[in-house]
Amino acid sequence: MRPLTHKEEEVMTILWRLEKAFVHDIIEEMEEKPPYNTVSSIVRKLAAEGLVGYESFGKTHRYFPVLKKETYRANAFRRFMENYFGGSPSALLSYFVREENVDPEELDRLLEEIRKSEKNNPKP
Repeated sequence: MRPLTHKEEEVMTILWRLEKAFVHDIIEEMEEKPPYNTVSSIVRKLAAEGLVGYESFGKTHRYFPVLKKETYRANAFRRFMENYFGGSPSALLSYFVREENVDPEELDRLLEEIRKSEKNNPKP
């Protein structure tokens, strides 16, 4: 799956939140109010790629997300980790520990999640 542009991601975020929306509903939710045709082009492109579906009401369409938010998040996170941390989860966690001043309680929660994951998904 290709990365979404900033505006495509903004439209998808709105659709995930609203679940179904007409173009004017999407524009209403946007901080900057782009022209109707701009947003219409974005959702039509997303629909052509199968990321958004629609129901027709005469000449207008009500759009809904086909792409699940969790699926997009997982793909975006994998890309992020690959681009900035060489795909290494330990490099990512090391960065947070060093640069983001993660408190000891948060580290304990992360370690507990790792232990649960190892218990539920033992390596052969």
